[in-house]
Amino acid sequence: MHEWYTTLAGSEKVMEQLARMYTQADLFAVYADPDFVQKTDFLRNRKLTTTFIQDLPRASKSFRSYLPLMPLAVEQLDLSPYDLVISSNHAVAKGVLTGPDQLHISYVHSPIRYAWDLQHQYLRESGLNRGFKGWLAKWLLHKMRIWDTRTANGVDHFVANSKFIARRIKKVYGRDADVIYPPVNINDFSLVEKKEEFYLTASRLVPYKKMDLIVEAFSHMPEKRLIVIGDGPDMQKIKAKAGKNIEMMGYQPFSVLKDMMQRAQAFVFAAEEDFGITPVEAQACGTPVIAFGKGGVLETVIDTGDLPTGVFFQEQTISSLCEAVTRFEKDKEKFIPKNCRNNAERFCAKRFNIEFSNYVENKWRIFSDSMK
Repeated sequence: MHEWYTTLAGSEKVMEQLARMYTQADLFAVYADPDFVQKTDFLRNRKLTTTFIQDLPRASKSFRSYLPLMPLAVEQLDLSPYDLVISSNHAVAKGVLTGPDQLHISYVHSPIRYAWDLQHQYLRESGLNRGFKGWLAKWLLHKMRIWDTRTANGVDHFVANSKFIARRIKKVYGRDADVIYPPVNINDFSLVEKKEEFYLTASRLVPYKKMDLIVEAFSHMPEKRLIVIGDGPDMQKIKAKAGKNIEMMGYQPFSVLKDMMQRAQAFVFAAEEDFGITPVEAQACGTPVIAFGKGGVLETVIDTGDLPTGVFFQEQTISSLCEAVTRFEKDKEKFIPKNCRNNAERFCAKRFNIEFSNYVENKWRIFSDSMK
C-alpha cells in the first residue's frame, strides 16, 4: 500500500525496490496517474488497485485537494485476503484496515508532516494561517491527527527511514520504530575527483526546501558562483532574488543534473528533510555537502573526524549559511571525493533489499509462531 503514484520521488523509489523484491504482491494506492503507471517499469504490468479518489472530478490535476476524503478512501480497500500487508506511509497509507490474523508492517517516510509538528509552517507558507479558510484547514488537520493516531494501532511493526523519523514516530504515536535507511541508486552516479569552482543546489522550488535562502545567501557572496537546478511554484520569486553570480537552470534531465553534481565543488542543501536522498547522491559523485544541520542529513553527512564529507550550518539564515561556506573553503582539502563516495555507499539499494527482506522474514516467522 502506497499513497499515490505521480512522480518517481524518494518514497516511490522505496516502493520500486519493494515491488521488485515481492514480485507476486498486489499493489494498492489512493491514486495513480495513468501516464506515470504506463511509463514506470515496476508498475506497468502489476495488479494495481486504487480508491474512489481516482474517479473524482479533476483528480488528475489536483488529487491532493481531496486529502480530507483520503482516510475514508483507504478504509474502503479490502485487504482481508492477504496475510502480509506492507504500507509505505507519509500521509494515509498505514490507515488500511487489517485484522488480528494479518501482519502489517509500515515503512514510514514521515508521519503526516503538515498535520503534526510542521503544521504551523505549512499553514503559514500556504496563506492558511488566518481567516475562515485558515480555521477550516486547522479543523481538518485536527480531525486528521485524531484519525492518524487511531490508525497507528493497526500497525504491528513500524520501520522508520531514519533515526530522526523514529523519534517523530515515538513522539506522535508513542511507538518504537526500527530504522532501515531507504535505498539510494548509488550506481547511477560515478565518482569524479576533479572539481570546478562552482556550487550546486537542486530541488523542487517549494517553500520548505528553502531554495530562496540559498539564493539569497549566495547573492551576498557575489564572488562565488551558484547553479540552481529545479522548477516549481516559487521559481519567479526566487529568480527575483538571484544575483548575477547565480544561474537558474530550471528543470533539467537527469544527465545534466548528474554532470553538474559530479563537477561541483560542493552541493548546498538547506531543507530539514526526513532523510534526504539528494545529499547522498551528491556524495556518491564525490561531492561534499553544505547542509542545514537538522533532520536526516545528520545521519548521512559526516562533518567531524578525519574523513568529513560535509559542513553543517545551524540556522536557516543567510549569515549561518555564508559562514558555513567560508568554513568549507578554509578546509577544502579535507573533503576527499573518495571518502564522500565511500560514505554514500552505505545507503545503496542492495543494502536496503537485504535489510528489509531479512526484517520482514524475521517478523513473519515470529508472527506465524504466535498463531500456532
